[in-house]
Amino acid sequence: MEKIEHKMVAVNGLNMHIAELGQGPTILFLHGFPELWYSWRHQMVYLAERGYRAVAPVLRGYGDTTGAPLNDPSKFSILQLVGDVVALLEAIAPNEEKVFVVAHDWGALIAWHLCLFRPDKVKALVNSSVHFLPRNPKMNTVEGLKAVYGEDHYISRFQVPGEIEAEFAPIGAKSVLKKILTFRDPAPFYFPKGKGLEALPDAPVALSSWLSEEELDYYANKFEQTGFTGGVNYYRALSINWELTAPWTGAQVKVPTKFIVGEFDLVYHIPGAKEYIHNGGFKKDVPLLEEVVVLEGAAHFVNQERPHEISKHIYDFIQKF
Repeated sequence: MEKIEHKMVAVNGLNMHIAELGQGPTILFLHGFPELWYSWRHQMVYLAERGYRAVAPVLRGYGDTTGAPLNDPSKFSILQLVGDVVALLEAIAPNEEKVFVVAHDWGALIAWHLCLFRPDKVKALVNSSVHFLPRNPKMNTVEGLKAVYGEDHYISRFQVPGEIEAEFAPIGAKSVLKKILTFRDPAPFYFPKGKGLEALPDAPVALSSWLSEEELDYYANKFEQTGFTGGVNYYRALSINWELTAPWTGAQVKVPTKFIVGEFDLVYHIPGAKEYIHNGGFKKDVPLLEEVVVLEGAAHFVNQERPHEISKHIYDFIQKF
C-alpha cells in the first residue's frame, strides 16, 4: 500500500482526500458506508498493475475530506454527491472525456445517479451490492422503508440528527465498525431505540479472514476522529433526494454496466430485489446491463471479502472498452 499516493483536491467547496495509483485510463472507485478509499486498496493495486490509473476519493463527510457542514443533512443530497464526483473528474482527468467507474453500497447509489445525470462522463460502470433503485413517484423512500420494516430499521433510526451517534458513542468507533463490517446475516439491520448495536449478533471473536486487526484499526482511527455523522447524513438526505430526483422518474441508465452482489448481501434480500434483478426489471431500467454476478457465500462487503475475484471481474469487464 506504500506505493499509493495521497493528495488533497479542491472540489465543489470541499477539500477532498484522494488516493491514487498507476498510469493509464482512469478508474474512479467510490466507497460506501461506513468505509473510506481504503475499501478499494486491493483493487487499486490489481488494476494499476494492469495499466490503469486507479483513483479512490474519500467522499463528502468522511475521513480527511473536509468542508461539508455536518450539522446540515440537506448538504448531503444526491445532487451534491454527484456534483462532487463531476468536479473531481474535471480536476483529476481534464483530458479524459469519459472514465470507468467502480462503486459499492452508497458509492453505487452515487454512481447510478452519475450515470443518470451525466452519462457523458462514464465509459462503463461496475457496481456492487446496491442494484439500481427506480424512483417510486407515489412514496417517499424513507416512508416506503418504514412501511416495510418499521421504526427500528436502521434507515429509520438514522433519520433524527444526533440520535444514533449518541447510541454509538459509548460503544466506540472500533466496536461499531467491527460489528457492521463483519455482519453476514442477509436479514435487515435493526437498531431498536436505546439498544444501539446490541440487536446485531456479536462480531466473531476472530476477525474475518479478509479484515485484519490492523485493517480494522485504519477505519477505526479515522472514524474516531470524525464520528459517523457525515456518513449517516447520506441517509438523512434520502427524503430530499426523493423530491429532487422527480424529473428522472422512469429514466433509464444508459451506460454499459456489470453488477456484482454477494449471495448473503442484505440488499439482495430486500423484498422484491431478486425478482427485479433477475426477471427483467433491472435490464429494463439499465438496458446496457451486460452481466449480473451473484458471488456464492459472500456478504455485503464483497470488494474486501473477495478482493481478487472482484478485481478480476472489474478487469474482465472494463478491458472490453
